[in-house]
Amino acid sequence: MSRRVVITGMGAVTPFGVGIEKLKDGLINKRSGVVLLDDFDPEKFRCRIAGKVLDWDPEKFILKQEARRMDKFLQFAIGAASMAYEDAGLNSDNIDNERTGVIIGSGIGGISVFKDNTESFIATSKVSPFFIPMIITNMASGKVAIKYNLKGPNYSVSSACATSNHALGVAMDIIRVGRADVMIAGGAESAVNPIGIQGFAVMKAISFRNDDPQKASRPFDKDRDGFVMGEGAGVIILEELEHARKRGAKIHAELLGFGMSNDAFEMVAPDPNGHAAALSMRHCVKDSGIKPEEVEYINAHGTSTPVGDVAEATAIKEAFGDHAKKLMISSTKSMIGHLLGAAGGVELISTIIGMQEGIIFPTINLDNQDPQIDLDCVPNKERKVEFKVALSNSFGFGGHNSTVAIRKYEE
Repeated sequence: MSRRVVITGMGAVTPFGVGIEKLKDGLINKRSGVVLLDDFDPEKFRCRIAGKVLDWDPEKFILKQEARRMDKFLQFAIGAASMAYEDAGLNSDNIDNERTGVIIGSGIGGISVFKDNTESFIATSKVSPFFIPMIITNMASGKVAIKYNLKGPNYSVSSACATSNHALGVAMDIIRVGRADVMIAGGAESAVNPIGIQGFAVMKAISFRNDDPQKASRPFDKDRDGFVMGEGAGVIILEELEHARKRGAKIHAELLGFGMSNDAFEMVAPDPNGHAAALSMRHCVKDSGIKPEEVEYINAHGTSTPVGDVAEATAIKEAFGDHAKKLMISSTKSMIGHLLGAAGGVELISTIIGMQEGIIFPTINLDNQDPQIDLDCVPNKERKVEFKVALSNSFGFGGHNSTVAIRKYEE
């Protein structure tokens, strides 16, 4: 029997602010973290909205000189990991540094540094000596390991918007098979800049609702017109159950299982029949050792794209059959936007917060539900419900599908 894995620490940087409490407050109060970007020229940019982290101060987590040598996605990763490490009560005395590892991914990596150095190179033929280390995604895991002297399994995954869930799934498996006792896992992203937003805009993947930013992210609504970019990081401490018990750790939830698949369809568009996404959920349920009927809530990928939301609803109905109509489903992206490679980490944390508080956070801006999405999408108002088993979906460009499952921890 594989070893049980529990969650003992959480850290988040989101458009609601820095820290779990700010994330929790924003979710409970059903706020939108989407803002109008006042530094974007309306003549040049069709999209000028995003979920932006407005209160970020890297020097709370990183020395000033070091921060200058990092893209913001690296700063976010270290900040979220530091908060998770502290939340878990970890220190050099209660962990074996050779059996503690890190897997933090990013969908895009250091795009801001890449942009700045490309412009510098074109103008002057000069680039920063830290250019390469600042842009590569694996440096998030490397920097966290350096900070805490962690010598266990360490690498990065990058699967677009499925990144965080893949990081969590493989980190869980590393603990299950005995290669580590503690893993720091999640994702970080900071692509809210001119080239990042323009790249998605020309694909017509994002919302152009500049006149009403807080209403722009509207998953499952018939008037949705694309996702809203967000930035931040979500990092989670995974720990083998007996290791956590032995050191007297508080346990937020149990990570039950992981599923993944690929649409094998198109680079960007999801397969509209949802079959592979349904496979991801089925694999996750099987890996968790539970019955489909035990799942009560799904934190949906729910990006607010016309095609993607319908495909996910179709997948849920295939995966759960008649039980799909009994499931509660919501998208917290309606509040914070789509954090790309960081989405899964933040959304699993959001699901855990809801489980602890006995609240299903709603899908805000869901005023006219798409009739093709005939599921309980918890529109606009929270649902005060105690729930024990939940899934969180993350799907990415390239057809990557990933699902994780959690259960309320009980002895």
